[in-house]
Amino acid sequence: MNVSTVPVSSLKQRKKPPDGEGSVQVKMDEGVSIDGAKVFAVYGKGGIGKSTTSSNLSVAFSKLGKRVLQIGCDPKHDSTFTLTKQLMPTVIDALEMVDFHAEELRLDDFVYQGYNGVMCVEAGGPPAGTGCGGYVVGQTVKLLKEHHLLEDTDVVIFDVLGDVVCGGFAAPLQHAERALIVAANDFDSIFAMNRIVAAIQAKSKNYRVRLGGVIANRSAATDQIDRFNESAGLSTLAHFPDLDVIRRSRLKKSTLFEMEESPELLAVQQEYLRLAAALWAGSDPQEARSLRDREIFDLLGFD
Repeated sequence: MNVSTVPVSSLKQRKKPPDGEGSVQVKMDEGVSIDGAKVFAVYGKGGIGKSTTSSNLSVAFSKLGKRVLQIGCDPKHDSTFTLTKQLMPTVIDALEMVDFHAEELRLDDFVYQGYNGVMCVEAGGPPAGTGCGGYVVGQTVKLLKEHHLLEDTDVVIFDVLGDVVCGGFAAPLQHAERALIVAANDFDSIFAMNRIVAAIQAKSKNYRVRLGGVIANRSAATDQIDRFNESAGLSTLAHFPDLDVIRRSRLKKSTLFEMEESPELLAVQQEYLRLAAALWAGSDPQEARSLRDREIFDLLGFD
């Protein structure tokens, strides 16, 4: 139907408001969505262990018999290397090889099978200052749909660059059902977590994404995270301490499920399996609020 023949009242009903006040986030192509799979987007401060968390969570889902796809959303394309044992070419690399004629790509040009059958994609990103990460994420999902990979997937995990929550790297929030925040028991990662909460609140106005909860990582204690959670209305889904075996797994290019068995490693594996089972079973979204910067500064620290 020609737009000119549509009543003005219908156009008003169809038009969506912006993705939150002052949003400059990339808008999702309404025709490109992920249907049928449970979709999680993993966020957190840069260097907090999102890729380690994402990869081991992917394996945990696969151990539960789920068909898993992990999508790395970082230009340095290292999200999945413990699964594949290599730095994989990115979607952008694959597109450049065919002069951006996406119809010439085959699935095995940008999708690789990792440990225990986890399918791995590195979206990559444009060179610094030359483009938008939102295009990369959108193009990746579009390619996966065109090649019908998403039809055979139970779980999709987006591992997202650093604590970037504006512009293109918020694009995974437009596809995800739940956003998970990885945080350590310190001021910097909790400050970043608060910004992520605000971004998810903005996206949830127009999309299905909701807060799933916090994954405490690289921390013996969780008292600061607990204090923030109580004020913000969040809860901790899982806790992974700062163990040397986790550091060594990255150096060995291995997931924790491939490392030599030990009592402490078994406990971590069981925590990942418990987390995967809980996420698969589903949970009510967490209705959190973001704090003002001064509130966080006054809230955290020793009495």
